[in-house]
This record gives sequence, C-alpha cells and structure tokens, in this order.
Amino acid sequence: MPTLDQIMTRGGDKGQTSLVDGTRISKASQRVKTYGTVDELNSVLGLVRCEEMPAGIKDKLLQVQNELFNLGGELATPADSEFAARIPNVHQGQIDALESWLEEARSQIEPARNFVLPGGTRAASLFHLARTVTRRCERELVALAEMEQINPLCLGFLNRLSDLCFVWARLCNDGGKADIFWQPGEHR
Repeated sequence: MPTLDQIMTRGGDKGQTSLVDGTRISKASQRVKTYGTVDELNSVLGLVRCEEMPAGIKDKLLQVQNELFNLGGELATPADSEFAARIPNVHQGQIDALESWLEEARSQIEPARNFVLPGGTRAASLFHLARTVTRRCERELVALAEMEQINPLCLGFLNRLSDLCFVWARLCNDGGKADIFWQPGEHR
C-alpha cells in the first residue's frame, strides 16, 4: 500500500501530470479529463453518503466509491505499461452487482408516471447530481475510447451506475411517492 505523505510535488506546475507508470502527460489530455471526472463523481458520491437514506445504500455506495477509485487507477495506467497487470480492472462481477442492486431498488419504488425532475429530498437531489456526473464520465470515456483502446466493461459499469443513481434517488423520495414529475407545456 503506497504512502502519500508528500502532497505538494510541484510536478504539475507546468500543466503536466504523471500517469501511474511515470509517463508525463498534459492535464488537458482526454485521459486526464476522463479520470478527473471519475474522481469528481467519487467526490459527489461521498457527499451523497453524508445524507439520510434507506438502509443498506450507504454500504453499497462505499463499495462503488472504492470501485470508482480503481477505475480511476485503471484509466491513469497506460494499457501497455508494466503496471497495468497490478491495477484492479472493472470486471463483469461489478456490473452484475450494480444490476442486482438496481433490480432490488426498483422493486421498492412505484412506477414513474412521467419523467422525474431532480429534486425532492436532499439525498434524492444529490443522487440526481451524481447521475448527471456519471453521464458526463460516460461521455468522457467514450471520447477516450475513440482515441485509444479501453476496457469496454468500464462503459457498462458507468452506464449501470447512472441508472442505479436514478433509482436510488427515487427510493430516497419515499419510494417515488415524493418525486417531482415533469409537467409538459406548463410554466411557459
């Protein structure tokens, strides 16, 4: 386990950062934008975990946060690097777990009668924020995948996570009873 005692390295003062294998890369690169957005999502989920929510979700969120940290490490490691074999990769079992949690939560909410607007409880609102940041992670990852090869399971993981954030938001709104629904054509 690495120790991270040195926070200030000055290594990024000229717009470059280091990947896991030491390769220097622009902070504006698509790779850095992608794993930076994954880090942002992880921070948002940490904020969500501070809220009151139905039993069991916080433990699952902590597991997701650890998996997102691994995803960030995977994205910060070039596939041809000698370090790549030592970095945990997204795998099908993680996607299966998200799907299982998704179905479990879906069984506890009322069917939506229209599109759901972000809002309701604070926890639900933060889950909606996490959902939209997850979608941005997906877009950044697609852009990276168009430039270089990535683990295709990463996209499935993020896609399932955004769905799960939506369902957990509804669950935090009293099982969907306190959802705010879009009312087309009104308020114009």
